[in-house]
Amino acid sequence: METNQPTKLTVQAVIQAPVEKVWRYWTEPDHITKWNQASEDWHAPRAENDLRVGGKFLTRMEAKDGSMGFDFGGVYDVVNRHEAIGYTMEDGRRVDIAFVDQGNETKVIETFDAESSNPVEFQQAGWQAIMDNFKAYTEQN
Repeated sequence: METNQPTKLTVQAVIQAPVEKVWRYWTEPDHITKWNQASEDWHAPRAENDLRVGGKFLTRMEAKDGSMGFDFGGVYDVVNRHEAIGYTMEDGRRVDIAFVDQGNETKVIETFDAESSNPVEFQQAGWQAIMDNFKAYTEQN
C-alpha cells in the first residue's frame, strides 16, 4: 500500500540566549522583518502575527531588486509559550517548532513538510539559512 505522507525536513540551531528572548524574537513582527530571509538579496518588509491557536500570521518576502515576492502565511494549531509552535501553511503543509530551554541558550528545532516543486536539498538549505539568520540576529541584538 502506498502512502502519500509528505517528506519531513528538520532544521535547527542553538541560540546563545534564554528562551524568553528567543521566543520574543521569533514571534514579534518587528523582529521577524529583520531576520526572515534566506539570502542577502531578499528581505521581509512586512510581518503580521496573531500568536494564538486559530490565529493567522503573514510575512511578506521580496527580492530586494523588486523582481519577485510572495506572502508566507498560515494558521496556528499549537501555541505553547516558550515551548512549541505548530502551524498549517496556506497550502496545507505542516510546520512544528520546538524551543528547548537550556538555561542561557535555547535549542530551536523546526520540522516542516517538504513541498513537491523544489528538490528537498534546496528546501533544507533555504530553511536552514533562515534559521542561521535568526540565530545571528538574536545573538547580536
